[in-house]
Amino acid sequence: MTVRMSDCLIQRGPDDFGTWVDRTAGMTLGHRRLAILDLSPAGHQPMQSAGERFVLAFNGEIYNHLQLRDELESDGSAPVWRGHSDTETLLACISVWGLVATLQCSVGMFAIALWDRQERCLTLARDRFGEKPLYYGWVDGALVFGSELKALRQYPGFRGELDNAVLKRYLRFGCVGGEQSIFKGVSKLPPGSLLSVSLADMKAGKRPKPAALWSAVDAARSARHSAPESPEQALSNVEEALNASVKRQMAADVPLGAFLSGGVDSSLIVALMQSQSARKVQTFSVGFDDPRYDESGHAAAVAAHLGTEHTTLRATSQMALDVIPKLPELYDEPFADSSQIPTLLISSLTRQHVTVALSGDAGDELFGGYHRYVWVPRVWGKLSRMPRGLRQTLAQMLKLVPSSGYDRLMAIGGSVLPSQYQIRTFGEKLYKLADVLACGSDRALYGGLASMNRHPEQLLAPAYHFSDSLEDLYPALAGFDQVEWMMLMDTLNFMVDDVLVKVDRASMASSLEVRAPFLDPDVFTAAWQLPLDMRVRNGEGKWALRQILYRHVPRELIERPKMGFAVPLDDWLRGPLKEWAEDLLSSENLDRLPQLSKSDIKQLWHSHLDGRGHYAQQLWAVLQLLAWVKRWGVA
Repeated sequence: MTVRMSDCLIQRGPDDFGTWVDRTAGMTLGHRRLAILDLSPAGHQPMQSAGERFVLAFNGEIYNHLQLRDELESDGSAPVWRGHSDTETLLACISVWGLVATLQCSVGMFAIALWDRQERCLTLARDRFGEKPLYYGWVDGALVFGSELKALRQYPGFRGELDNAVLKRYLRFGCVGGEQSIFKGVSKLPPGSLLSVSLADMKAGKRPKPAALWSAVDAARSARHSAPESPEQALSNVEEALNASVKRQMAADVPLGAFLSGGVDSSLIVALMQSQSARKVQTFSVGFDDPRYDESGHAAAVAAHLGTEHTTLRATSQMALDVIPKLPELYDEPFADSSQIPTLLISSLTRQHVTVALSGDAGDELFGGYHRYVWVPRVWGKLSRMPRGLRQTLAQMLKLVPSSGYDRLMAIGGSVLPSQYQIRTFGEKLYKLADVLACGSDRALYGGLASMNRHPEQLLAPAYHFSDSLEDLYPALAGFDQVEWMMLMDTLNFMVDDVLVKVDRASMASSLEVRAPFLDPDVFTAAWQLPLDMRVRNGEGKWALRQILYRHVPRELIERPKMGFAVPLDDWLRGPLKEWAEDLLSSENLDRLPQLSKSDIKQLWHSHLDGRGHYAQQLWAVLQLLAWVKRWGVA
């Protein structure tokens, strides 16, 4: 059983396999290893502590583990080291300091299962930001857990009953968010938390709840209260924290490189890597045959300036299309962020050259990079003074022009508008704005802009219209500016549920470890010590990062409209993906999910084919759900 559960995760760890069994307690741990630090058998897992009290199965990396070793050695608490893996470091620290204190001192990404043989207690733990996944659930009274749902499905008696309560949120955001999973009875361990279950709990039928170890909201509040008085010092703190994070994350016993799109975030990470490396850093980008979505030329220019060893994958539309049938297998929950496709391609390319890659993920959330951080305050400042009825009329007027017409206007104006005002899919964004004009609060406005589909109930049968409001999806946080609140909501939701899931599954599909230097607690603190106008200034996000980057790369290589990691989904669904989509949208497939409104979905499909609006994202969410059901089935 444990072998089967582990074997279906072989892509996450192709280098080694191990199990550990405590038959008297009915406890079994399994592990698949992607060897990064200490490639010798001394890094084998599950691993026992020197005193044999603790057994650990650990996915991820502890970037400051050498510093933790030094602390143990300085106070005479270190064991006789068997190797130099961070797994052994964790076990030694846990033996001396305890698990909670060890995790609070650890900087890294991780999903951990720790068995305490003395207390007969299992503890599951997850890193601060949720970079590494950890699912758990109860099957016939047994606690089962793993990095992906496909492992839990291998456990005898697992039923896989679809949780109807998550469908509306999935169709709204394109991912299964929060602590719930797509299956009833299976949860995700929240970021920055742990769950301890003792053998006594199991025998008594108790099901303990996760406990928080770290909170992004609390950390942001604390950082704001400790901000330096000098803006120059605040900027210096960011640069210092980023440099230290990049240095720690470049530690590996295997080849290492970086993703490079040519945007602010990835360019800054690569610049800091190259400044600390005696050799040329290996960098990788993906270029498409559709020039609207091709950033590879910008990436190559940045790489040439920094002097990296750069590789560009020339991806054809066919290469991207060939990935699509594999998505339900790789993302074993429904997942509908179409940037998963180029992420899979660049991960596959990169793994041919290196085993570890650094990325620029989380720069937007921490330093104010999304358009909504600029537009929401401007829009809401005006909207809130307008009567709601007038706003509804304005929304109707906006929709009198087809979205494609707005796209043509943007194409014409692109030659004279400043770069920060040039917006791809301008029509789609204006239609989204029209949808939220009648919102009753800025929280609802943000929720609408953050939604892939603002009216997911329109795709569901009436019996599954679970009532909620956009405001109910987000907590009100006292003491934060409107833009800061949005950045926190993106950190807690979009980043965890979408960005990090996308990157983890896409990279692990090729056995590539991706590290995000922005997701370092010291970088997070330094970001939140910045005054807001050092993050968003003069209609432009990431002001502080740009000032640091321009010390390494000329401004003219970076200044251009934000493109994102996208594919021409609209065109594909009308062209090469049409047959695939229509097969999934057949009555036979739709009947497998009576929760969906067959007539409304087919109407949306025909509207898209006829060019009556931008519906590719909404349809992609439906198609990925149907493809997932077709691959995995549901109870």
